[in-house]
Amino acid sequence: MDCHRKRQIHIVVFPWLAYGHIMPFLQVSKFLAQKGHHIYYISTPKNISRLPKLPPQLCSNITFIPLLLPQVHGLPPGAESTSELPIHKVPYLKKAYDKLETQLTEFLKKSSQVKWIIHDFTPHWLPPVATQLGINLVYFCIFCASTIAFLGPPSALFDGSRQRPEDFTVVPVWMDYPNNLAFKLHEMVSHQECMDSVSDFERTGTVLLSCKILALRSCFELESDAFRVLSKIHQKPIVPLGLLPPSPPSNEDKGDENWEALKKWLDSKQEKSVFYVALGSEVSLSQEFMYELAFGIEKSGLPFIWVVRNRPLVEGQLVQDIMPPGFEERVSDRGLIIRGWAPQLRVLANSSIGGFLTHCGWSSVIEALGFGQPLILFPGASSDLGLVARLMHGKKVGLEIERNDLDGSFTSDLVAMSIKRVMVDPEGEHLRANAYAMKEIFGNVELSNRYLDEFTRAIEEFPPSNDDVC
Repeated sequence: MDCHRKRQIHIVVFPWLAYGHIMPFLQVSKFLAQKGHHIYYISTPKNISRLPKLPPQLCSNITFIPLLLPQVHGLPPGAESTSELPIHKVPYLKKAYDKLETQLTEFLKKSSQVKWIIHDFTPHWLPPVATQLGINLVYFCIFCASTIAFLGPPSALFDGSRQRPEDFTVVPVWMDYPNNLAFKLHEMVSHQECMDSVSDFERTGTVLLSCKILALRSCFELESDAFRVLSKIHQKPIVPLGLLPPSPPSNEDKGDENWEALKKWLDSKQEKSVFYVALGSEVSLSQEFMYELAFGIEKSGLPFIWVVRNRPLVEGQLVQDIMPPGFEERVSDRGLIIRGWAPQLRVLANSSIGGFLTHCGWSSVIEALGFGQPLILFPGASSDLGLVARLMHGKKVGLEIERNDLDGSFTSDLVAMSIKRVMVDPEGEHLRANAYAMKEIFGNVELSNRYLDEFTRAIEEFPPSNDDVC
């Protein structure tokens, strides 16, 4: 009915405390605010302070609500996001996040105008709170549709049929189409380090059961089979949000003072000759793996930019300490190592870049394929990174570096071979062509906005409860 389309809806947005979750949730918030709805974006003070400034026209429709993160034993003081923690400390962040229940419940009780909460996989305690207050839930899964399809129906997450890491290393029976989606054993063993007493699977199963709408950062053009499986196993509205491609970097944006020097270096290289290496803010490599990766990059003989983060990989040992001795001097004529942060979108958009060695974070993959960059897939061993690598390898837009299934080990020769295959070898031409063609999906802002329109309509036109009248 028209009256439901026109009324302003008050919506709480509540992401998990990780940058890769916080930003897509903000993107969706901004779109809904543009459509005239009021958003209460809830996170912790430090995470809110890191968010980019809102466009002036949206300020009246987005209210940031900071909740103080309770201290828990084992969580370093001041840490409010996964990027500030080694993987084995993440369970303590989940315990602290769970303690936000009291503050969030108090806010919701005082805010009777709130009719929807768009939440993440983490708050398994939220459904009874929302039910008591008559609030509808949207589970916004920032992962690709294939990942959430792989997890299966809630029964598969609760019935104990997949408890051991080995149980996740096979393609599940409900994935009834040709695919190679399964974790490697070392990925599952590592991922268990970041789970607390309530497993991620239990959290996800609980919110999947209770949500009115499951929204995903994907689209039918990319994952039609996975969406079909999801509709079949969940029997509720499955709404793609599109890929949420980032806004292209504008020439007016002078956010990074080092960009000019970096651009000068890139512009001195031949077109598509440089590969870009970035393993995200949360992937930790041992010294042995770091050395092996560096030797492989060196053996490729190709120009590269490697962004190496500045935080400790192992407590007390800075990243600089675990680069191989003499490596930077040996590659100085063709390699640029950047410590800390780099303007990734600007780098990927540069004509000199011809490939991306990535940890397979979904946001990074979306950014790279938005510019048609082929992928050298080196998945981190947590979250859904391994499944994203299998998906992209299967789509033939990249090549996964071979690793030992049990311990994740690999050789520098295989690293070098994979880089050269993706970048220059004739055998990699189809990968380069397929990745370039993906620009039409991954870089298509108009397509993404059409999906966001559909999502907005799904909320606006959702049958109201008895006490919710026009």
